Amino acid sequence: MPVRVTGRFGMTFDLTNGSASVASNRVMRLFAGLLLVCAGWAGTEAAIPNTPSGEAFRTWLEAFNSGDRGKMSSYLSKYEPQETSRIDRMMGFREQTGGFTLVRVEKNEPLHLEALLKEREGSHYARLTMETGGEPITVKHLGIDMVPKPESEAATPRLGFDDAVKALDSRANELAGKDQFSGAILVARGGKVVLEKAYGLADRDKKVSNSVDTQFRIGSMNKMFTATAVLQLAGEGKIDLAAPLGKYLPDYPNHDLAMKVTIRHLLTHTGGTGDIFTPEYETHKLELRELNDYVKLLGARGLEFEPGSKWSYSNYGFVLLGAVVEKVSGMTYYDYVRKNIFAKAGMTHTDSLPESERVAMRSTGYLREGGHWKTNADTLPWRGTSAGGGYSTVGDLLRFAEALAGGKLIPRALVSQMTSAQAGDGQMPLGMRYGFGMVIADGPQGKRFGHGGGAPGMNGELRVYMKSGIVTAVLANMDPPAASRLADFFDERMPVD
Repeated sequence: MPVRVTGRFGMTFDLTNGSASVASNRVMRLFAGLLLVCAGWAGTEAAIPNTPSGEAFRTWLEAFNSGDRGKMSSYLSKYEPQETSRIDRMMGFREQTGGFTLVRVEKNEPLHLEALLKEREGSHYARLTMETGGEPITVKHLGIDMVPKPESEAATPRLGFDDAVKALDSRANELAGKDQFSGAILVARGGKVVLEKAYGLADRDKKVSNSVDTQFRIGSMNKMFTATAVLQLAGEGKIDLAAPLGKYLPDYPNHDLAMKVTIRHLLTHTGGTGDIFTPEYETHKLELRELNDYVKLLGARGLEFEPGSKWSYSNYGFVLLGAVVEKVSGMTYYDYVRKNIFAKAGMTHTDSLPESERVAMRSTGYLREGGHWKTNADTLPWRGTSAGGGYSTVGDLLRFAEALAGGKLIPRALVSQMTSAQAGDGQMPLGMRYGFGMVIADGPQGKRFGHGGGAPGMNGELRVYMKSGIVTAVLANMDPPAASRLADFFDERMPVD
């Protein structure tokens, strides 16, 4: 039975099998914030219809919200007898989300049900779709998709800036006390840091606490650095954003792709180049030590769609951008960003050294499995790439944001393009759009830009609010949405003016 959860960028999480489960390596590596942040609602529980789908939904919701392994096992045995082996994935999802409250049933047929759900402790909404059939009744399909907040629902009260910061710190302490957050938070306004604090443990076995200098793996947040590198070279006249990939990688294995996909397509996830987390990747991940190793593994495959025809998040596209940086600069990607981005911005605690090299302040990532914490060591690649997987601190992320906005890394005209919507309009959930290596969102506080990152045992968010000059950085050494839920919490309570 296909069971999916669609996250913030429309990514489908298949809870049915190990190839793409919520707790799986491939899906969770994509970026922060891709998991639906799920946690509560204060109100009267809506009625569930007395239909086959209604009864299956009632049983699932009660079992899921209980967090009780026995109840979830009973649900699976009754409604999904062939899928009892995925109980660990379901329990892991419950641990990450905190459960749902039913707002209302939106569609009710004997074998089909659609319901609007809300997080228990936050303010995000989701639509659940359930299909049932057979005799006895079983669940054939269950999907959960994030949706915009309905206009009929009351808004979260806005706070003054100082009160919003205090509320964020209080919430982080609360979640850390429940072992639902471990990481660091930084909030700055107008260049002044008003909150910089660490929570939880960097190493659970050694009882080492996180500090504000702890380095956390950042997943797809590396894409901001890669886009900056490409735009630096474009500003120097060495890269043409309208040129095809083949101009810079003339020996690329698939000639058709190389001639159709432009650098702009790659920067905006509109190239149709697909992902890197394939079965081949899982087999060879520790052999993939250079960007060119990914090209050798995946370069012969064709396009997923005509370049420019739609938006679809592509980690492989950003691996290719890293390869272009190497070809044009004559340096490794890692040396280039270290010299031209990290050093210029004063980012002394950011890098992508191989996992085999000891990094003194790098935290250990943890994920839930079978109700217990385990390290994410088995899920990690040889090293991070231009698509993601490096590490940083909340302070370094602030320095990057300030250096970028101040024109220290790329010309201001290119900063404007980078942080303006270039693609994804109508194709990304919640009205988000994509710039050049940046997620763009318009909200009550005006436009913001930044990027998230998420994978097993890691989650991060950087958000820059252009009108107010507020910068928020949250990093966690836990599964998504540990950091994303706190960034959202602050976003919902920040003052509009």
